[in-house]
Amino acid sequence: MTDLNQAAFQKHMGVTVEQMEIDTLVVGAGQAGVAMSEHLSKLGVPHLVLERNRIAEAWRTGRWDSLVANGPAWHDRFPGLEFEGLDPDAFAPKEQVAAYFEAYAKKFDAPIRTGVEVKSVVRNSDRPGFTIETSEGVIQARRVVSATGPFQRPVIPPIAPKDDRLMQIHSAQYRNPEQMPEGAVLVVGAGSSGVQIADELMRAGRKVYLSVGPHDRPPRAYRNRDFCWWLGVLGEWDAEAARPGKEHVTIAVSGARGGKTVDFRELAQEGMTLVGLTKSFNDGVVTFQADLAENLARGDENYLSLLDAADAYIARNGLDLPEEPEARKTFPEPECVANPILDLDLAEAGVTSIIWATGYSVDFSWLQVNAFDANGKPKHQRGVSSEPGVYFLGLPWLSRRGSTFIWGVWHDAKHIADHIATQRKYLAYRDAAQRQAED
Repeated sequence: MTDLNQAAFQKHMGVTVEQMEIDTLVVGAGQAGVAMSEHLSKLGVPHLVLERNRIAEAWRTGRWDSLVANGPAWHDRFPGLEFEGLDPDAFAPKEQVAAYFEAYAKKFDAPIRTGVEVKSVVRNSDRPGFTIETSEGVIQARRVVSATGPFQRPVIPPIAPKDDRLMQIHSAQYRNPEQMPEGAVLVVGAGSSGVQIADELMRAGRKVYLSVGPHDRPPRAYRNRDFCWWLGVLGEWDAEAARPGKEHVTIAVSGARGGKTVDFRELAQEGMTLVGLTKSFNDGVVTFQADLAENLARGDENYLSLLDAADAYIARNGLDLPEEPEARKTFPEPECVANPILDLDLAEAGVTSIIWATGYSVDFSWLQVNAFDANGKPKHQRGVSSEPGVYFLGLPWLSRRGSTFIWGVWHDAKHIADHIATQRKYLAYRDAAQRQAED
């Protein structure tokens, strides 16, 4: 451990607790916390990273067994380390992603302490910094970085039926098809998680109903370039805010089975039943919005607009990339889209389980400072909070579209670390009288 050796830490964080002081405390050791630690280490900022579980725990136990990264290995990584033994165009399995962050932290001897939960952070009233209560004692820190990410509390909407005959889980609890009871499955939510889980269940022989809401549907790859590359050269990763009306639109993209463009009509052709946005449940009957065709059409518009932008970029820059006319071919309108199901009796349809792929909310109950608006949303500019000394990292659109991607959080962490280093320089300033007194 740098700036704080293990023995000293155990002394301060043992059963008999003495107050420990550190310049900067980073809460969370996922991709955000590891990136933050690297930049603070480079700048010589004494710091400590606390993680209540293990490094990159969400990648280990917070997702299904077959999960892979949504971006290729050449893109979804930190600048200082490549994935060992993995083709650059492959999609890293979740276990390899977790191992990657462990290896990265070890590479620069990150001062990470696992198995310690931060219970509260309160600003001091009579001295600088914050008092942090943890499961192993008290810490005093001048600065606190929240690196806990956006996937903290799985959200199941209040419309979920109270029916003991149904197994209901969030996508965070889904592991594999064998986990589910016999019978058909309703998957609610068709973003990256929902569509991958629904596809896996269908390939395992299950009858699957997939509730599809508004979404963006980028091509997995086009003209020999992954969509991550296209978003990069087209400047989309650097967009500073979501387009109006797109704030809550999910993205249907997948690296599963080597990476393939998500095409809902193709999934329907293969046997999946598509339905619109889930509206309500009443006496064992689920009602869907009559918006399936519209949602698919808008997804198609998003897909085709990226193809158009890519073609224009190729022509404008004279690139020699092969044409791909088949990318614009569409599957015939399936029956479930032409004549959508608006009401479904779950028992008659044989549905025995529901998987809610309905996203997550954040939980900052431990961070008891003046850094949130009336709705509990963090107030910050590029991660620098409205509460001096508090920082946020790893949140969607923290500084740009790419902020929640592995490479994006690394760049956001650099900005925050630079801000911390600058503040330390201001505090280190001594005027003439102070310098004379110190001589």
